[in-house]
Amino acid sequence: AERVQRSGAGGMERPQPRANGCSGAAHGALRNGYVRGLSAPDTQINHIVHNGGLYKRPFNEAFEETPMLVAVLTYVGYGVLTLFGYLRDFMRYWKIEKCQNTTEREEQKDFVPLYQDFENFYNRNLYMRIRDSWNRPICSVPGAKMDMMERVSHDYNWTFTYTGKVIKDVINMGSYNYLGFAQNAGPCKEAAAKILSQYGVGVCSTRQEMGNLEKHEELERLVARFLGVESAMAYGMGFATNSMNIPALVGKGCLILSDELNHASLVLGARLSGATIRIFKHNNMQSLEKLLKDAIVHGQPRTRRPWKKILILVEGVFSMEGSIVRLPEVIALKKKYKSYLYLDEAHSIGALGPGGRGVVEYFGLNPEDVDVMMGTFTKSFGASGGYIAGKKELIDYLRTYSHSAVYATSLSPPVVEQIITSMKCIMGEDGTTVGKARVQQLAENTRYFRRRLKELGFIIYGNEDSPVVPLMLYMPAKIGAFGREMLKRNIGVVVVGFPATPIIESRARFCLSAAHTREMLDTALKEINEVGDLLQLKYSRHRLVPLLDRPFDETTYEETED
Repeated sequence: AERVQRSGAGGMERPQPRANGCSGAAHGALRNGYVRGLSAPDTQINHIVHNGGLYKRPFNEAFEETPMLVAVLTYVGYGVLTLFGYLRDFMRYWKIEKCQNTTEREEQKDFVPLYQDFENFYNRNLYMRIRDSWNRPICSVPGAKMDMMERVSHDYNWTFTYTGKVIKDVINMGSYNYLGFAQNAGPCKEAAAKILSQYGVGVCSTRQEMGNLEKHEELERLVARFLGVESAMAYGMGFATNSMNIPALVGKGCLILSDELNHASLVLGARLSGATIRIFKHNNMQSLEKLLKDAIVHGQPRTRRPWKKILILVEGVFSMEGSIVRLPEVIALKKKYKSYLYLDEAHSIGALGPGGRGVVEYFGLNPEDVDVMMGTFTKSFGASGGYIAGKKELIDYLRTYSHSAVYATSLSPPVVEQIITSMKCIMGEDGTTVGKARVQQLAENTRYFRRRLKELGFIIYGNEDSPVVPLMLYMPAKIGAFGREMLKRNIGVVVVGFPATPIIESRARFCLSAAHTREMLDTALKEINEVGDLLQLKYSRHRLVPLLDRPFDETTYEETED
C-alpha cells in the first residue's frame, strides 16, 4: 500500500494510525493518505500532535501504491520470461542451442556439482538479457560528467567487445558522489598527491603490527570530533566495517532486530554473529516495538532466559528506497526497552544535516543516544573505507576484538589524506565555506530533482530530503530499455531489479550530487521525460501541480483518475 507520511508520527501511546503512522481522517485526507489543502497552521498542529515532540522538523516520505494493472503485467512478464527460459534450457540440454553458461568439465560429471545449475537459472535466462545495463567501464573521474568506454555484444550479452570508442561527457546520475569530492583537481587531490610522495601507496601491514601511521590516528580523532563522540576507528573497507564488527558486538544468546531493507553488509554481519535475528517491517515503529515487547516478555526460545543483548540495526538513508530512518522514534524505543542501537550512516553521512553530519544532525539529536555509529568514506568523501564511532570503551574493545582491526591491511595513506582534507572542508576548517556550500547545494538539487520528477508523473519513492531517488520501472523489459535509452541520450543511470528489489518493484536509482549544476539536472529531466513517454513509465495517479508562486519546499497534489 502507498505510504505517505507528513511530519512523521511517534505515536506510541495514541490510537492505531494509518499506514505506519499517517493519520488519514483529518484535514480532508484523500485516498492512500495524500492530503490536500493543508495550510501552514494546520501543518504545524499536525506536526505537534502526531509527533509528541519527537520530531523537530517535518518528515515527508512517499511510497505510492503499485497500480494493479502494472503489477499484473509485471508478473505476466516474469512468467513469460521463465517459460522461455525453461524452453531454452531444454534446447541447450539437447545441443540445439549453444550452451555458454558455466558447467563442469566432462571428466567431472560424476562429481558433486561445483556450479549450482538451477540456482543460476535467473542469471542465465533473465539477467543475461539485460546484462549490458551493468558493469559499464568508465575511463575518467566519476564526477558530475564522465567518459564511458563503448562496448557491443554479438552473442546476446554473454561476452562483450570494446569498439575502441569513448562516449564523452555522459551526465553521471548513478555515482554516490554526493558532495562532489570525486575529482582529479583541487585541494583534496593536491594533498593526496603530497602524501603519496611521502608515504607511498600501501602500508603492507595491519594496524596492530606495522601499519599504524600517525595519519590513521589523525583521521580517527577528526572523525570523532566531526561526529561529536568520544572516539572512532577507521577501516579499509566499508562492507567489512559492518560484516566484521557486528560479530564482535553480539553472539549466541543475543537478539538482533533488523529492518527488512537493511544492506547486505548488515545482513551478513548479523548472520556471521550467530545471534538470533528477527526482522521488523521497513521503518515501521509499531512492528519494531512489538518485537521488542515480545523479546522482553518471552526471552530466549525454550529456556525463556533473558537475552544477553538486544541490538537494533538500521540505516540512516536506505540505499534502494531513498527513505530516511525514523531515528527519533527508534531512539525513544531503544531507551524505553533498554536495548542498543547500531546506526549505518553509509549514505547519510555528509549528505544530510545542515553541517553534513548525517541523520543524527538532520533530526537535531544527541550523538550519545546512538550506541554504535557506523559510516563509510566511499560516498560523500570520495574515498574508500569506513568507520565505527561511539564511546571510548566501545572503540577500545573493537581495536582488540574486531576482525577488521586485527587481520585487515590498513587504509592507504593517500586515501586517508583524501578523507581528512574533504572532512575538514565540510567542517570549514580549511578556512573556506566551500564544504557548507556543497552540503546546501546537494539539498537544493535533491528537492528540485524530486519535485520535478513528481510533476512529470513518475512514481518516486523515499523522503523528500534523500539524495537517493528511486524511479519505479516495474516491468523487467523496461529495466534494460530504460538504461539503454538513457545512455543513447548521454545520461548514465543505475537500474535495479530482482533480487536486489522485490520482484515487481524494479527501478532506476538516481543519486544526486552537489557537483550537478541546474543545467545538468534540467538536461537529465528533459531526457527522462522523453524516455518516460517512450516507455510509458508515468504511472503516478497523483500528479504534482506546478505553481509558479509556490515556495520552493511546498507541494500540492491533485487527485487524478486511475
